[in-house]
Amino acid sequence: MSADFAVADLNHLAWEKASPVTLKQYWSGELAPEWRHAEARLVWSEAALGVRFVCRQREPLVVSPTPQTAAKTIGLWERDVCEIFLAPDPRAPERYFEFEAAPTGEWLDLGIEQLADERRTDWEFHSGMTAAALISADQVTIAMRIPWDSLGHRPRAGERWRANLFRCVGAGTERGYLAWQPTLTARPNFHIPQAFGWLEMQG
Repeated sequence: MSADFAVADLNHLAWEKASPVTLKQYWSGELAPEWRHAEARLVWSEAALGVRFVCRQREPLVVSPTPQTAAKTIGLWERDVCEIFLAPDPRAPERYFEFEAAPTGEWLDLGIEQLADERRTDWEFHSGMTAAALISADQVTIAMRIPWDSLGHRPRAGERWRANLFRCVGAGTERGYLAWQPTLTARPNFHIPQAFGWLEMQG
């Protein structure tokens, strides 16, 4: 557990103390080229979960020409974006939350219930999340801060949640869908709760 800090503090020491996980495979399990790889680090405080993605960026950005950050951006997944899916109850990974942020600082939060034959989405879910981003010559850094209160449960040290991390990058037929835990579907699909990995809250 770390002290709470603002999401815009992209170089806070807490990030460097967190163990990195890499996103280097597409959803299919195929290895993505190195110039699309990303690293994610997660930190948590009594108040919130933080996740920071550091992404290699060689290709042109796919972003909105008129971004807005005052409210959630529906359809953000159609552009360059990093995502985290969180299932607080490990016994029910089909009920989870989706959080996204873009290189522009735009963001999206959704409540999801994935059933056998349909996906129910709570478009009005409001987490109070904040996002920040920094674009450099060959790298994009994207961070999100997600308050625990919005998830209905504040974890304790040692608790384990189901989770997955994703990156969407590129355009057209060259668009890439990277996953920490590949979902192994025929077509790109991140909404596979049984493929989620484990996030452990370390003290």
